Amino acid sequence: MNKEQIVQNTIEFVKGTLKGAEGGHDYFHVERVYKNSLLIAKNENVDVFVVSLGALLHDIADSKFYNGDETVGPKKARAFLEKEKVSEDIIVHVENIIKNISFKGGNFEQKFKSSELDVIQDADRLDAIGAIGIARCFNYGGFKNRELHNPEIPPNLNMTKEEYKNSTTPTINHFYEKLLLLKDKMNTKAGKEIAEERHQFMEVFLSQFENEWNGFK
Repeated sequence: MNKEQIVQNTIEFVKGTLKGAEGGHDYFHVERVYKNSLLIAKNENVDVFVVSLGALLHDIADSKFYNGDETVGPKKARAFLEKEKVSEDIIVHVENIIKNISFKGGNFEQKFKSSELDVIQDADRLDAIGAIGIARCFNYGGFKNRELHNPEIPPNLNMTKEEYKNSTTPTINHFYEKLLLLKDKMNTKAGKEIAEERHQFMEVFLSQFENEWNGFK
């Protein structure tokens, strides 16, 4: 089976698997990450086939929706790729991308590195900031029935991985605990350039939000 057919089969697999998923982690999120990954990859020395598979499968089973179990995603990806007769070295690479792509709190140390992961991680992080990032953040907060904002609960910028995973703080806190930190964590030149503009958009939004919350014009 050729690579183009495997990528197409992966798209159909992800669409079916994520049907009915929470709006910020559905197939449309994966599609945006996939397209941005290919865009960023044009200026990077990477294996585009690995980038395609990694981007499409990066959220096949987000641990947030599996009681924090981080093993489900890599297992699902492996089972599918084995069925597609993808080589073992590529399967291992995709598994490592899935295991290491997430933010997991500011104190998480990434244990695996590759140029392909850098590209996909940037594309995934770009989808967490800017206008779409704001929409996704509040959609997930609503999904979890969290407060929009509570001035009595300050953001925690020193969370461990476990504290970050189990956090139930108001949605606005998430901007300070993660989203505003992503601009400086981009790996690629293209990722950094796109992130700058989206970061500024979030800062304008947060300023307006605070003014409206406090009854200012």
